Amino acid sequence: MRMKKGLILVPIVLLATAALVLFSGFETKRPDAQQPLAARKPNIIVIMADDMGFSDLGCYGSEIQTPNLDYLANNGIRYTQFYNTSRCCPTRAALLTGLYNQQAGIGKMTDLEDEPGYRGHLTDNTVTLAEVLKTAGYRTAMTGKWHVSNTTVQKDPKEQLAWLNHQKEFGDFAPLDQYPTNRGFDKYFGNIWGVVDFFDPFSLVSGTRPIRHVPKNYYHTDAINDTTVAYIKEYGNSSAPFFIYVAETAPHWPLMALPEDIVKYKDTYKVGWEAIRKARYQKMAKLGLIDPAKTPLSKRFQDDLTWEANPDKEWDAQAMAVHAAMIDRMDRGIGRIIKALRETGQLDNTLILFLSDNGASPENCAAYGPGFDRPSETRDGRKIVYDLKKQIMPGAQTSYASIGQRWANVANTPYQYWKAESYEGGIHTPLVAFWPAGITAKKGSYSEQVGHVMDFMSTFVELAGAKYPATYKGHAITPTTGISLVPSFQGKATAGHGSLFNEHFGARYARSGNWKLVSASRDTTWHLFDLATDRTETQDVSAQHPDKVRQLASEWHQWAKTHQVFPKPGKK
Repeated sequence: MRMKKGLILVPIVLLATAALVLFSGFETKRPDAQQPLAARKPNIIVIMADDMGFSDLGCYGSEIQTPNLDYLANNGIRYTQFYNTSRCCPTRAALLTGLYNQQAGIGKMTDLEDEPGYRGHLTDNTVTLAEVLKTAGYRTAMTGKWHVSNTTVQKDPKEQLAWLNHQKEFGDFAPLDQYPTNRGFDKYFGNIWGVVDFFDPFSLVSGTRPIRHVPKNYYHTDAINDTTVAYIKEYGNSSAPFFIYVAETAPHWPLMALPEDIVKYKDTYKVGWEAIRKARYQKMAKLGLIDPAKTPLSKRFQDDLTWEANPDKEWDAQAMAVHAAMIDRMDRGIGRIIKALRETGQLDNTLILFLSDNGASPENCAAYGPGFDRPSETRDGRKIVYDLKKQIMPGAQTSYASIGQRWANVANTPYQYWKAESYEGGIHTPLVAFWPAGITAKKGSYSEQVGHVMDFMSTFVELAGAKYPATYKGHAITPTTGISLVPSFQGKATAGHGSLFNEHFGARYARSGNWKLVSASRDTTWHLFDLATDRTETQDVSAQHPDKVRQLASEWHQWAKTHQVFPKPGKK
C-alpha cells in the first residue's frame, strides 16, 4: 500500500475499492453539486494522530516537514485551548460518543472490569458519531486504530506470542458486536488493537474480516491514508454527504519508518534536546500561537544532563529522526486525502479536523518486552529486539523502541509532562479546522475557545441537522455535555467550557475558567495554576489560594461521583 511510481497496492479484501484508487486522475462531482454550498450538508473528516506532541507540526512550531497540515492550518483555524483525555482509548471513547470517557465505559484501557465506567468498550448508553450521522443521511467509514473494544487475549503466553507473531490464528480480535461496522461505520479498514508493527500489523481487519497477509512493501500509515482516499473517491460520486474517521497510528511507538524518510532527518536532532525545544518555542511565539508573557517555557525535564554529556547522543538523535519521519509520512498521506477531495469536487464543502489523542509518549517500550500486544519475532522468524542499552538503532521492523521522556518533553513544547498525565503536556492537543465553504473566520487565525474532544458530537449534530437521541436501539443514552465549535468557525469569541475535568490512573484535573487544579498520577498532592498568566503550569499558587483549592477539589469529587470515576469520591 506504499505509494510507488504512482501505484497504490490495496489488500485483496479491498478489491471492491481498488479500481477507484488506481485511476487517481479522474474527477467526479456529486449530483447535488449545482446546489449552493450553504444548502448542502458538509462532508466531515476527522483525522487523529497517535501520541503526537503539541509542537510536532510545522504549523504548531516544529521543524518537521508537514506542508499539507500547514496548508489546512493556514487556510483554516488553529485552536490554542483544546483538550483530549490524556491517553489513546479514553480519548477515542470521548471523541466518538460526545461523553466523558468514563461515562462511555472506558475509564482506563480495554480490559473488562466489573464497574460501569471501566467496561473497556463503548457501552450501551452511548451512540457514536457514525450512528448519529447515519440518521441524517451520511455515509460513514473509518480507517486506522479502533482501540475501544475489549481485547481478546490467549491465556497461554506462548499462544499469545504465536498469535502476535502471525504464526497461529485464534479468531476475532474482540467481540464482533464491538467492531466499528457494528457501531455505525459502513466501512472499516484498520487495526482493532492499539500497538502495531507498522510493516505487518496485528489485528488488521477489513470490516470484520481479518486480513491474513499484507503486500511485501506494506507500510501501515500509507495503507490507512490510501484506503481513506479510496473511500473518498467512492463516496464523492454520491449525492449523500459522508463522514470518515481517520485514526492514524503514527507516531506511536514502536519507532518504525521507511529508510528514505529517516534519512531526511538524520542530522536534524544532533543538536540536542535544548536547541530543538528553544527553536520550537521561538517559532511558536513568532507564529503568534503563544504569548510568551502568558506562556513561559517550562523547565526542561531532567535538564541535569546536557546533550554534550549524553553518552547516547547518536541513538537519541536517530530516535527522534524516526519520530519525525513517521509524522512526515503521515502528512504526505493527508496530502493525498486533500488531493482526492479536490479531484472529486468535495474539498470546499468538507470539514477536516486534525488533532492528537494525547501528548507525546514518555514510555520506554523496550522495558515492556514481548507479550500482550507486542510480538517477539516477525512473521518470517526474525527476532524483535527490545533494546534497553540503546545499542541497536531504532527504525527497522526488528526493533521496538520509543523516544523516551526527554524527547517527549521536547515534542510537547512548551508544556510539562506528557501522555497519561493531566498536566497540559498530557491533555493539550493541537487542533486544526479547515472548511472553505463553512469557516468564515480569518484564514490562519487562532481560536481560544476552551474545547474538548467530546465537542465533536454537538458540532456535527448541528452541522448535519441531526438529533442526538435520548434512546437508541432500546437503550437510554447519556446526554452529551459537549459544546458546539460552530461559533468559532464564524470567528466568534466564545468561551467554550466553563469547567472541565479528567482522571486517568490517578492523574486528574479540574479546570474552572482560568483556574486549574491538577495532580500527577503518582502524587495525590493538588497543585493550583492560573492559566491566564501561566499556561505552562510553572508557578503553583495553591498556598496563596487555599479557598480555590478546596472549591475545585470539591467540584472534582462531585464530578467523579456523577461520572463513574475512580478513585471514588472520599479518596484523596
